[in-house]
Amino acid sequence: MFDLQKTDETMDDETSTLKEVIHEEITGAEALLRALIEEGVDTIFGYPGGAIMPVYDKLLNYNQNLRHILTRHEQGAAHAAQAYAMVTGKPGVCFATSGPGATNLITGIANAFLDSVPVIFITAQVASNLIGTDAFQETDIIGISMPVVKWNCQIKRAEDIPEMIAKAFYIATTGRPGTVLIDITKDAQTGKFPFKYKKCRFIRSYNPYKPLKKSEIESAAILINHAEKPLILAGHGIIISNAEKELLEFAEKTGIPVAVTLLGISCFPTNHRLYAGMLGMHGNLGPNKLTNEADVIIAIGMRFDDRVTGNLKKYASEAKIIHIEIDQAEINKNVPVDIEINNDAREALRYLIPLVNKNSHERWIREFRLNDKIEFDTVIKPEIFPEQGPIKMGEAVNVISELTGGEAIVVTDVGQNQISAARYYRFSRPNSLVTSGGMGTMGFGLPASIGAKIGSPNVPVIAFIGDGGFQMTIQELGTILHHNIPVKIVLFNNFFLGMVRQWQDMFFSKRYASTELVNPDFIKIASAYNIPGEKVTERNELKDAVKRMLYTEGPYLLEIHVEKEGTVLPMVEPGASVSEVKIKK
Repeated sequence: MFDLQKTDETMDDETSTLKEVIHEEITGAEALLRALIEEGVDTIFGYPGGAIMPVYDKLLNYNQNLRHILTRHEQGAAHAAQAYAMVTGKPGVCFATSGPGATNLITGIANAFLDSVPVIFITAQVASNLIGTDAFQETDIIGISMPVVKWNCQIKRAEDIPEMIAKAFYIATTGRPGTVLIDITKDAQTGKFPFKYKKCRFIRSYNPYKPLKKSEIESAAILINHAEKPLILAGHGIIISNAEKELLEFAEKTGIPVAVTLLGISCFPTNHRLYAGMLGMHGNLGPNKLTNEADVIIAIGMRFDDRVTGNLKKYASEAKIIHIEIDQAEINKNVPVDIEINNDAREALRYLIPLVNKNSHERWIREFRLNDKIEFDTVIKPEIFPEQGPIKMGEAVNVISELTGGEAIVVTDVGQNQISAARYYRFSRPNSLVTSGGMGTMGFGLPASIGAKIGSPNVPVIAFIGDGGFQMTIQELGTILHHNIPVKIVLFNNFFLGMVRQWQDMFFSKRYASTELVNPDFIKIASAYNIPGEKVTERNELKDAVKRMLYTEGPYLLEIHVEKEGTVLPMVEPGASVSEVKIKK
């Protein structure tokens, strides 16, 4: 209501002020930050430079709303942003400058793209009048990034920033999530315009919401109800769509065993009687061997990549395949399927559950348990309960799993450390594995543990990293120091690039070409970054050392010397069928 006692002069002043608020002109740099706040962003990972300096200058004015994590390399910022997105379910945001700053992001962009993680990458570009002149630190990041983004665009006018940021968030987070890159010229950052923001809800040429394929789901239910040896293959799509509860309900009603992909780990309770284990090259014996005996396979939120299928000509030849997948391009891409359900996993399962019969496949499940026993006696028991010799990776992971009750968020690097963590940590918490799946990026673990801890500050975060991958992004210890991030780093030191050496052992007559490492004193390096730690070389020291790591406030580095020439088994060798999985070297 208007105050009738106010003079015309006072009202004119207020109207003028109101107009100033409504038509407030701000720079493109400030508009970018306001747009991010409008989208619910509270954390940014990045590294400044010349072309993006206007944004960083304005960032000082928004430090109450936006926390900036300064990493020590742009690749580290990209991996941290991905991990943050994975544990929070919110899109990650990453800043970098032009030229080398932008190109340093590419591995991280590709990593998040292949694993379907929504991350918004904001890069700066030289002024628009300099584009195409080979100006200092000018690089065509739009062209370079095109194969590894869901969408990208270049902004040359300040007034285009709000609309393009809104589109970026909509595209990155809908349908199959993915990476988006926005490149903003320096003059677009400094130009002024009247700011207003509207979230994007629709793009004419992009339709991520597919009508539920009810007839296909009903046909799938008939197939499932008549199956004798059905098997569920659950992938990362279960976690992305928050369908863990629906998957559990579906499995328990039908009595169907559930096998998971590497990125699907923690989407189904590992202690559940229907849990069949991990699929793939280094997965469990049962789900690999019995895939080729299943008569119906229900694949949900997974893409039948080569690490899961082995030799495609010998894959699931006895099975009718039902594929529930949000991305149409993944259906029939690698494996021909019988029923296509191109929908969100959670939505499809919710419609499917009432249509399937209550069932029990005890005889079929018994086959998994028999294979479990064979694998335990042949592979698992010698790995986690060795009687002598050096400490084994699986043994150390098992001790940490017991002492954390499976409640930590586990971050891994890539290689033997990754597979050991996936196999021997007993995940009790949904969505608690952060790893590099499609790209297999060495160096992912340390910066990803930073992003995971910032995203889940109240949950313990443990990073399992090999000595090779650790040294690829070791500079991110500086980020841990700078921001006092309490991650627990378990460094498996075997003085080798372990997985590459394993392949050289098995397929190249033990010709260890460029895989043996001469390593520094990692504990001294950590100490230089004010990170406490210790080195464990003997089995009788292991448990107490893990306890000290877990009970110490703040970050900690636990270096464990493990056997130099250990082999991760089971293994599906290249060209082999999944049913030909080896459990002995």
